[in-house]
Amino acid sequence: MSTPSRFKKDKEIIAEYESQVKEIRAQLIEQQKCLEQQTEMRVQLLQDLQDFFRKKAEIETEYSRSLEKLAERFMAKTRSTKDHQQYKKDQNLLSPVNCWYLLLNQVRRESKDHATLSDIYLNNVIMRFMQISEDSTRMFKKGKEIAFQLHEDLMKVLNELYTVMKTYHMYHAESISAESKLKEAEKQEEKQIGRSGDPVFHIRLEERHQRRSSVKKIEKMKEKRKAKYSENKLKSIKARNEYLLTLEATNASVFKYYIHDLSDLIDCSDLGYHASLNRALRTYLSAEYNLETSRHEGLDIIENAVDSLEPRSDKQRFMEMYPTAFCPPMKFEFQSHMGDEVCQVSAQQPVQAELMLRYQQLQSRLATLKIENEEVKKTTEATLQTIQDMVTIEDYDVSECFQHSRSTESVKSTVSETYMSKPSIAKRRANQQETEQFYFMKFREFLEGSNLITKLQAKHDLLHRTLGEGQVIPLIVESCIRFINLYGLQHQGIFRVSGSQVEVNDIKNSFERGENPLADDQSNHDINSVAGVLKLYFRGLENPVFPKERFNDLIACVRIDNLYERALHIRKLLLTLPRSVLIVMRYLFAFLNHLSQYSDENMMDPYNLAICFGPTLMPVPDIQDQVSCQAHVNEIIKTIIIHHEAIFPDAKELDGPVYEKCMAGDDYCDSPYSEHGTLEEVDQDASTEPHTSEDEGEPIEAIAKFDYTGRSARELSFKKGASLLLYHRASEDWWEGRHNGIDGLVPHQYIVVQDMDDTFSDTLSQKADSEASSGPITEDNNISALLCSH
Repeated sequence: MSTPSRFKKDKEIIAEYESQVKEIRAQLIEQQKCLEQQTEMRVQLLQDLQDFFRKKAEIETEYSRSLEKLAERFMAKTRSTKDHQQYKKDQNLLSPVNCWYLLLNQVRRESKDHATLSDIYLNNVIMRFMQISEDSTRMFKKGKEIAFQLHEDLMKVLNELYTVMKTYHMYHAESISAESKLKEAEKQEEKQIGRSGDPVFHIRLEERHQRRSSVKKIEKMKEKRKAKYSENKLKSIKARNEYLLTLEATNASVFKYYIHDLSDLIDCSDLGYHASLNRALRTYLSAEYNLETSRHEGLDIIENAVDSLEPRSDKQRFMEMYPTAFCPPMKFEFQSHMGDEVCQVSAQQPVQAELMLRYQQLQSRLATLKIENEEVKKTTEATLQTIQDMVTIEDYDVSECFQHSRSTESVKSTVSETYMSKPSIAKRRANQQETEQFYFMKFREFLEGSNLITKLQAKHDLLHRTLGEGQVIPLIVESCIRFINLYGLQHQGIFRVSGSQVEVNDIKNSFERGENPLADDQSNHDINSVAGVLKLYFRGLENPVFPKERFNDLIACVRIDNLYERALHIRKLLLTLPRSVLIVMRYLFAFLNHLSQYSDENMMDPYNLAICFGPTLMPVPDIQDQVSCQAHVNEIIKTIIIHHEAIFPDAKELDGPVYEKCMAGDDYCDSPYSEHGTLEEVDQDASTEPHTSEDEGEPIEAIAKFDYTGRSARELSFKKGASLLLYHRASEDWWEGRHNGIDGLVPHQYIVVQDMDDTFSDTLSQKADSEASSGPITEDNNISALLCSH
């Protein structure tokens, strides 16, 4: 690319970056305007509420006076009547007259109630609204200071990204220029060497000397440019790495601000607003409900609205009203320079050691920061709870003000002695503001710490992925296999019968959240669902376990009829895979082989398992014939299941986790078929006397397939490959036998009886185990033993 074109491309990249930053800056300004507008609307709303209740208090006072005048007018008129005299004497009146007096008393009572209502409006409700208005304005100012700081920090992050991007572009351009100069020097050298190859018999001695001198100069210039190119190339790689790391951190910071910090800032501005407004309106409701019960139907609507005062939903609605202001921007993309195809952090030499050191430093620093920030978070949450306790105190019930008695004492003193007394107000206000100040200080500290953690965590995670750190066997694979090993080896149709999709999704989501829902030793999950999770994991891998580029080579193995040669060829192909992939495959196929040994119960022999796992582990490419290829895939998977020990390297050759057939732990490891209580039944029924060949005939020889540790004095313990003598079958799951001169019980599923028909896989296992003691391997030996020798 020519220099003008390169400059033009650089300008376009920078212009695109500046445009994106400009949009974010405009969003930040718009956010502040929205928050200011919300505060202004709240203040105006509170002012309107104050004006409303002030006017209503005037109306209530006027209404109370009118009722009092009305009652007094008719009461004075009746004082001189006979009925009134009779009333004062024995209060024995006719029912119509009694109703009349009761009606007048009710008017006087209503007058008193409305006077009380007016007093509550003026001296309680209105003052509450005034305080809420003052609190909202103060909260907004404090939140605005934090928002301004966050905006500055965000712009610093964006400016840092711009700087490292420019640095990367500059070093990459210098690298290209140095490469061009090096190529030019190489061409000059080739040209000079070509001249030197001309016949020299007619060239003078002086001219030959000049040519040799010129060649040396060109060589020297070439070496110098080569060194310069290497230096600039290294700078370019480092600059690109720094750019990619900063890019990741910037995107993480921007995402955190829009998804978390904005929400938290709005929460700060809302702190106490909804709760305080709730209290003020509940004071009004209490007064109105006690004034007249008949108005409850209309007041219920207001109460429902008050009950719905909830800061989270209001915040959500508020943000939805301004989607352009609060919608997170697009992630910054890597802007390659001059056709640079590398868009990942390079972990190659000579920067690998530097990246590893940086990764370890980040890991150490993050651990410290997370502990410190967690403590700050706990303090912030505790302070927030204190503030919430202050603003949610239930002091709005004024029902006592409406308790009627013969006493004519004013209710004004009752009201003044509760919430609105001056000593109580001053103390509450001082405590609340002091707690608010401490909360905002801790909240700011928490945000700053979490921002730093977000940036460092983004860099750490990117280096983590680049350097290939992580668990060798994925947790979801290890946990699902362990669960099936414990509870599902005999489950009929496992991996073929579908589980509950709801439960599959629940288990999968738990693993994605970093949890282990199968960690406890309780079989409260459906086996088919757990099996479905395991298959779903391998099916969802971006790159299949068997690489696509190896598909044709593996399929070609099917044409090899000789099982020894086929397995050997598969082994050779798989050994080219990365170590981590080989370890996972070895673990999985050892499990599938173990599961196939229970095919009499679970109906899943190696072929059936291959049908289930073939499309998952080795999907057929779209360009291939799906039907014919799938049959070949199943045959390959079946071969690997049967001969997994011969195909995959053992623990000595390939260091890593190895599948264990017994995963029940140290305390208890049952035989594969035994039920609880079987051993006790055998203990009761079997004779404790040693068996002899005269009693039961000739003993049978058996070989141990696995290590077994007896759980009681009646059970024999032995190692894999040990020779045992069996006297007779004590039950379906146990033999009476002898090992090392000791008589006891032997679990059937842990041995191979020599004079019984064994499966081909059992034979492979026995031959492979006895390889070390059986001498040189001949052509009569089985495939597994031959492959193990390779």
